[in-house]
Amino acid sequence: MKNLVLFILIVSTFYVKAQKIVQEKPRILISTDIGGTDPDDNQSMIHLLMYSDKFNIEGLVSSPSFGNGSKEEILKMIDLYEKDLPKLKKHSSGFATPTYLRSVSKQGLRGNAPYEGFSKSTEGSEWIVKSARKKSSQPLWVLVWGGLEDIAQALHDAPDIKKNIKIYWIGGPNKKWSANSYSYIVKNFPDLWFIEVNSTYYSFFSKNDNPKILKSTEYYDQYIKGYGAMGKDFKNYYNGEVKMGDSPTLFYLMHGNPNDPTGESWGGSFEKINRSPRIIVDGTKGSSEDIAFCSLIEFRFKGPILKENPTFAPFYMETLHKKDIQKWPGNYLGNGNYVLQYIPKAAEVLNYKFTSDIPELNGFEGKLNIVNLWPGKENSTDIPLGNTWFSDTSDPNLFDGKYQGGKTISKWKNDILLDWAKRWEWLK
Repeated sequence: MKNLVLFILIVSTFYVKAQKIVQEKPRILISTDIGGTDPDDNQSMIHLLMYSDKFNIEGLVSSPSFGNGSKEEILKMIDLYEKDLPKLKKHSSGFATPTYLRSVSKQGLRGNAPYEGFSKSTEGSEWIVKSARKKSSQPLWVLVWGGLEDIAQALHDAPDIKKNIKIYWIGGPNKKWSANSYSYIVKNFPDLWFIEVNSTYYSFFSKNDNPKILKSTEYYDQYIKGYGAMGKDFKNYYNGEVKMGDSPTLFYLMHGNPNDPTGESWGGSFEKINRSPRIIVDGTKGSSEDIAFCSLIEFRFKGPILKENPTFAPFYMETLHKKDIQKWPGNYLGNGNYVLQYIPKAAEVLNYKFTSDIPELNGFEGKLNIVNLWPGKENSTDIPLGNTWFSDTSDPNLFDGKYQGGKTISKWKNDILLDWAKRWEWLK
């Protein structure tokens, strides 16, 4: 009997090890606004390329909903990777070739989607459709580092792909610029497999006084400085301070069970949500209620009935961001109805003003109180979601300061950075 038990244990151990050895690499497609206003995408791209032996990279799509991002910025990072690749290959096999990576780099939409949430197909959106329709036993993980414009366009053009893709999206500020495409997706594809991360990821790079956690400001000098072409370039982004706010999409697939968002993973732990908060606001009156950050706010107006849809924005909302005034275009829906969709990225008192050549829409101003809890209280106008939509955990014990769900990722920061440090050593 003892011999039989021993035999079973040996076979079981071998089976587990064999499973680990033959485990398939995740199929991934990156949608990024790299080259735009936030250089953390460049840092995340360096991280991805240094771990390209761990993934089947099926697409690198430039999708800058804000800023001047472009495919050329992706190609620039691949050029740096090409210089360091000989050293990386001495330590691991399966790295993607620069030629292949260039072949799957595509240009997506530049700028925001209109009110409808989609416009016309792009090289990037068409590549998403093509990749998602590949015959495979695995899903295509669409990891979104910017806006949702090309994802929304792909889903509009090919709704059948929704069953083949799983999305992990770094929302937050990206959600602010991508309000129309987000609105289109939640309203028309509420049963997507979707991880919407609005705050958890912040804790990977936020200031932390815990002496046991590696400091983002010190990591470059300790582990990167002087190592390879990518190491030299890293200094150009935040002076070498590690931010990589989009890299949790990769961490999630590197450690943990990606099919269970509620479990432990390097990329955070999440909970299922059954609604996306939507607040309807009369543009002439405003609102005095507290609104959860990252909620979809629809400002609505009644105005004159136009004979035809204008080719220009009939009105704008102006908001003050630091010292800059940002302008958001409104839309005419017909029959005297006007609307503007806006998503606040953080807790704040949002002061706004509407301007228009149409007197009925001009001059209204007010403020909204945006609070730090997502998805906040339930509203009758919220958008119902299916059973596979996940977001930041609401457990108060897992807040990292003001960041909801932050502790589910900050606890892994040392593991992540020390694992990466080994790869920087390869470039010494």
